[in-house]
Amino acid sequence: MHLGIVGAGAGAAALAYVVENTADVETTILEKSGGVCGRAATRRRDGVRYDYGANYLKDDDDRVVDLVTEQLDTEGLVDVTEPIYTFDAEGTVSEGREADDHKWSYESGLTQIAKRLFDRTDATVHRRTRVEGVARENGAWRLVDADGGEWGPFDALVLNPPAPQTADLLASADWDADLRGTLAGAVADVGYRSNYTAVLHYPFELDRPYYGLVNTDKAHDVGWISREECKPGHVADGETLLVVQANPEWATAHYDDDPEANVAALAEMAAEVVGDERLGEPDWTDHQGWLYAQPEGGVARGPVDAAEAHDLYCVGDWVAGEGRLHAALRCGLDTGERLALSLA
Repeated sequence: MHLGIVGAGAGAAALAYVVENTADVETTILEKSGGVCGRAATRRRDGVRYDYGANYLKDDDDRVVDLVTEQLDTEGLVDVTEPIYTFDAEGTVSEGREADDHKWSYESGLTQIAKRLFDRTDATVHRRTRVEGVARENGAWRLVDADGGEWGPFDALVLNPPAPQTADLLASADWDADLRGTLAGAVADVGYRSNYTAVLHYPFELDRPYYGLVNTDKAHDVGWISREECKPGHVADGETLLVVQANPEWATAHYDDDPEANVAALAEMAAEVVGDERLGEPDWTDHQGWLYAQPEGGVARGPVDAAEAHDLYCVGDWVAGEGRLHAALRCGLDTGERLALSLA
């Protein structure tokens, strides 16, 4: 049996892990970027590691907890113990958010989740391969990439990109017009929030009692500030690295603006909230715009379930209806079980 997967995000990795360890299947994954794990992304620079998309993995699902702590290798798994504080529209910082019991990452960063899941399979991941065409022919699925390369046939196909990109693939798919249109329309209805992340490094240590600050009233231009040095193995002693994420409205308004100007603006706002004017002048920076950062809800289940009868599966946080890493992983585990049963 042959399985094709578009996208190598966390949900796809969890699905591949389940299917490959349950059914006799050959799995091919096509990923448009150079990395895996989607928005749970990690970069390295000057001896520093930082998670610049998803900040950590919550222990909000028992099955995901078992996956991370029992089934996968726990070497390098780290837990942020400092709490999360809040701030309001005026930038006033307060205690008061009930912190997650665990805030997990890895010494090498959150991308380790997908890497470790894929390492437990025989799946082949083809990176920098953008899928632009989907077709159903003679009961099998075929894919065409941006360079004209053809992939398949596949007995089953899994779509893992964010909902808007999945909807685009479906809208142009060579497949039953009614089924294609119903599913594409349902997927296109999933709204998304954009995000803009500034990464700010400083050659000094910041003394604060918290790991992160979250804007709970959604009325500040900054939505999140976190201290990456609170993750063991990420930042050397005596240094500070802030991950600053804009709120969706600011991110949308400034998404195409000059990156240096965006980073400078976010640095100044972070300095005001944290209360240290030195933070307005980092010694180096990084940035990333996330056009499709978090879904605002979930896809309608009816069209998704109907597609599975035709060996087409959707997976990701937008299917789960919650823009969190644990939700994407759980979606992958559950969908993988249904797919493995179908292939068997």
